[in-house]
Amino acid sequence: MALDLKRTRRLIDRYRVIEGRGFRLKDHDPGDTAGLEMEKSEAKALLAEGTQLLAEWQDKLYAQDRWAVLCLFQAMDAAGKDGAIKHVFSGINPQGVHVASFKAPGPVELDHDFLWRHVQALPARGMIGIHNRSWYEEVLAVRVHPEILHGRQKLPPELVTKRVWDERLEDIAGFERYLSRQGVVVLKFFLHLSKAEQKRRFLSRIDEPEKNWKFSAADVAERRLWDDYQGAYERAIRATAAPHAPWFVVPADNKWFTRLGVAAAIALSMHDLDLHYPKVTEADLARLQDARKELED
Repeated sequence: MALDLKRTRRLIDRYRVIEGRGFRLKDHDPGDTAGLEMEKSEAKALLAEGTQLLAEWQDKLYAQDRWAVLCLFQAMDAAGKDGAIKHVFSGINPQGVHVASFKAPGPVELDHDFLWRHVQALPARGMIGIHNRSWYEEVLAVRVHPEILHGRQKLPPELVTKRVWDERLEDIAGFERYLSRQGVVVLKFFLHLSKAEQKRRFLSRIDEPEKNWKFSAADVAERRLWDDYQGAYERAIRATAAPHAPWFVVPADNKWFTRLGVAAAIALSMHDLDLHYPKVTEADLARLQDARKELED
């Protein structure tokens, strides 16, 4: 299957952030669809093409065994992270993908540095790693709730200075630079949801019995801190957006478009790796012919 490179780059360039200076979330519309208008069936068919393409490249990624691809997903509650992961990666061989969902750290994790648990879940060469939430929670949720930093993380008090957030962002940026130099392609997705659409989805979870399990009273408590979270996301993207570890601020008010945007960004990134199956040497070909002869005899 061929990828329409020109069209895909034009789409993704709207949402890719590789230079944080001057970045403002308010310049990005959560309801944007890049001028695309299509029925759900059309979007579903287009996404199916994208997932098939990803499956083909994942097979080459695995066979080539040189690169790893790490996809980080961040978003406000109800933005559709789980759905995007489910639909975009639905056609990929499960043996070539590792998904890690990060909740609040437990006692063992709190006895280590904040990157420790994430390092344990990094993808091996030839693999796609998917992190549902990531090390960015340490400069998002922890920043909005500083009592976590002071009360649970056991840092020596003299290290918790006024620069602690800038220092953590510096550490994250340095770590992502290190990963890129080791052959790990880091792709960071912020699913950008509007406050109005979050309200609609929360009400839907309350009103529809089959969705009740998705809703928690804590979701409303976090919603009250909306502006704090938006500010934390903006600072994080400004400090860590780079060509080797780009952010994709994908509009999330329309789920069909969110999934297409995520799939397109990953597909384009994998295309640019020039993935291919390992080339067989003349000696290998000779051995193959010997094996064929033995089998036939």
